[in-house]
Amino acid sequence: MLMNLLDTWPALLFGFQAPASATRPAGSFSPGSFDADGHTLRYRLYVPSSHAGRPMPLVVMLHACGQDAGDFALGTGMNALAEEHGVLVLYPEQSAGAHWNRCWNWYDPTHHRRGEGEPAMIAALTRRIAADHAADGSRISVAGLSSGAAMAVILGRTYPDLFNAVGCHSGLAHGSATDGIGAMLAMRDGAAPSILARAAPLAGVPVIVFHGDADATVHRHNSTGVVQQLVDSRAVRIVEEKGESGGRAYTRHIHAAADGAVLAEQWIVHGAGHAWSGGGTRGSYSDRHGPDASREMLRFFLAR
Repeated sequence: MLMNLLDTWPALLFGFQAPASATRPAGSFSPGSFDADGHTLRYRLYVPSSHAGRPMPLVVMLHACGQDAGDFALGTGMNALAEEHGVLVLYPEQSAGAHWNRCWNWYDPTHHRRGEGEPAMIAALTRRIAADHAADGSRISVAGLSSGAAMAVILGRTYPDLFNAVGCHSGLAHGSATDGIGAMLAMRDGAAPSILARAAPLAGVPVIVFHGDADATVHRHNSTGVVQQLVDSRAVRIVEEKGESGGRAYTRHIHAAADGAVLAEQWIVHGAGHAWSGGGTRGSYSDRHGPDASREMLRFFLAR
């Protein structure tokens, strides 16, 4: 499919390759597998050393194309933060059987709805881990990078009873595409408002969005689509903040409801490409410069 575009667009659908082994800051980082409806979803789970059976928040982390759980953990540094704050972290892994480059199938309508496809599998796995490890059921969040970010947005809109917040790094809004060609166009230019309007009018949950304004794989306009899809039907107050962190300037827009509750944060990292902002140096698609996306996302999640 679209093989003539591969050299030009090594993106969500086709492009990342860099396996790596996982770190183990202090707790355990263990593999597992989950079976449902004839499909198997492998994963890794980080359990902080302070767990001891007490209820903890749970963050679900969805990798980008070509990555695995260990690579994504290295690039985001989320396990070290989880150890620091007492948080469980679940890393589901896409199979090569579901997509040849292990991308989450965010553009396929089969995976756009509650109770079907990958959203249903990830939600079921999340519930199993939450039950088995005594997670705090009111503090379960989901985040991802690129195709994983697009799937995280879908999960926040289709399972708002399970996930209380979403972290989207370099991703796209729900319904941005319904086939491969549409996905390439959305990644290149950003999904048109008319296309996003076709998505089901779901309430969604609060979202924190990161995107580099030099991203040549997924256009930064997609980050605005993610936010607008959540706040369009609500009266919000927008606060703009400019700053510098980790050697990169950023602009942050905070969207708050009339009662002051924060619905969305949109971070545009100036000069950054298609990589996790403020990440580690050993994982793929990670940029050690810029604000620490993992720390900011965890702050946002724990404040819910």
